[in-house]
Amino acid sequence: MRSILFALVSVCIVLMPTAYGQATKPAAPRAYGDGEFHLGPDDVIEVSIYQDKELDRTVPVRPDGKISLPLIGEMTASGKTATELQKEIAQKLKQFVAEPNVTVVVKEINSPKVSVIGEVKNPNMYKIKDKATLLDAIALAGGLTEYSKKKVVISRVGPNGQTEFIRLNIDDLMKGKKPDPFYVLPYDKIVIQ
Repeated sequence: MRSILFALVSVCIVLMPTAYGQATKPAAPRAYGDGEFHLGPDDVIEVSIYQDKELDRTVPVRPDGKISLPLIGEMTASGKTATELQKEIAQKLKQFVAEPNVTVVVKEINSPKVSVIGEVKNPNMYKIKDKATLLDAIALAGGLTEYSKKKVVISRVGPNGQTEFIRLNIDDLMKGKKPDPFYVLPYDKIVIQ
């Protein structure tokens, strides 16, 4: 009898998170701006080396994601946080400077952009701010044309590097049929049909 009771309690403990939606609920998609900022092309950074002003530079992140610095030469900046880049620059400078104290400051944020094309008044690439929604991106493009079917296809590079396609209906977003806003992410390609 005890073994049956023990088995029932064990099954309840294992199944309890699923019953409350904890084990099967996928993580909600995060909006751009929820986490730490990662550098991208067209961002501008200031690199300062304490007590060695000759090495200080303000540099843009090039379209290939790299920056050029004295003594170090080229290095990849895109995809890194300012803190990660700071540590990497300090490590590379150790062969030239005794105990380099490096500071990286993001001066301009220009990389978060989305492309909005199709049935909008001004198709183009637009800079986005933190927590920009699909409706924000459409507004940047001047709104929908009279020919729009209010259908959207968003192509986005997923975490595994493969392109994902997300299909939405603008009416559902505007009328509140979807409880959560749809956030766009940098480099999304938004096609309005």
